[in-house]
Amino acid sequence: MLYEQKPEDIYFKRFFNHLQDGIIVMNKQRKILQMNPSAKSLTGWDIGDYVPFCAYCQSRQIQLHEERCLLIENQEVPSFLSNMPTYHGSDIEVEMSTALIFDDSDTKNQEILLVLRDQESKRKEEEARVSKLMITKLIEAKEKEHRRLAQELHDGVGQSLFSVSLALDTIEAHICEPKFIDYFHEIKQELERVTCDVKRYSHQLRPQILDQLGLIPAVEGLLRSWEVSVPTIVFRLDTNINFRLPELVEINLYRVIQEALHNIVKYAKAALVSIKLQYKNEGLFLSIKDNGIGFDITEVGDGLGLKHMKERIHQIHGSINVISTPGEGTEINSQVQLKRVV
Repeated sequence: MLYEQKPEDIYFKRFFNHLQDGIIVMNKQRKILQMNPSAKSLTGWDIGDYVPFCAYCQSRQIQLHEERCLLIENQEVPSFLSNMPTYHGSDIEVEMSTALIFDDSDTKNQEILLVLRDQESKRKEEEARVSKLMITKLIEAKEKEHRRLAQELHDGVGQSLFSVSLALDTIEAHICEPKFIDYFHEIKQELERVTCDVKRYSHQLRPQILDQLGLIPAVEGLLRSWEVSVPTIVFRLDTNINFRLPELVEINLYRVIQEALHNIVKYAKAALVSIKLQYKNEGLFLSIKDNGIGFDITEVGDGLGLKHMKERIHQIHGSINVISTPGEGTEINSQVQLKRVV
């Protein structure tokens, strides 16, 4: 009759094999009796090997009849940090803890549970967290400065230019000589060009409509400006959003769309650009698709534009995927769960 495993045994085995911490069962002589895959991957040791002394135990002062291994000497150690030599040829910094799980007083046989927690992985996770936080703060500072400069251009420089335009209108009424009138018209035309440039720079820095009315009106305004600049491309927007989104979501999605459109106009040679922004099940789904020449993602890699878009989406805890094939256009898909942002 075949032995049938109990459900609790199956669950324990799965737990033992999939646990990220290294789990080792050793005897008092530090011989490895059992170990999980994480322990083997971390150390390179194997069942039947002997756990080496850590850096601390190799050099610590011990008394007569005292075990050199601090973990064996104390048997129950909640937490101990040291470097441990491995069969990979290098030392790893690990947090160790032990517990006596079997003790036979007759045979004096003991089995000790040793848990290894990789501090290098923990440190890398912390570095990644700090790096992501720094990127977030830099983007926030950049957007704050963009808003200030846009406001200054609109309220400061823009209003000054408007005042100059009014003054020129007044002066124009008193000019009689034709040669001065023609020259005056040239000055006014140049002033109008400068005024338009200031408005455009202000809009590119931080469109006021984004803060006043939200993402959808801002994107519609962006598409209208591209339609004027590039009449050979048809721009379409499909959305079911008629409400304001969190400020962080609005500005980052706007920047992603802005960057994508810039890349399409500059490189794609497309005739049609379709943008879909849908709200469903507390999530936002963004798709930006063009029918341009496409590109080989493996050759382009994570270019600066794509990198910026990914940073923007990751800042709002979203995901982004770029699909492109030479000759078949490009599609950028992104998903953001609003409940993770607010």
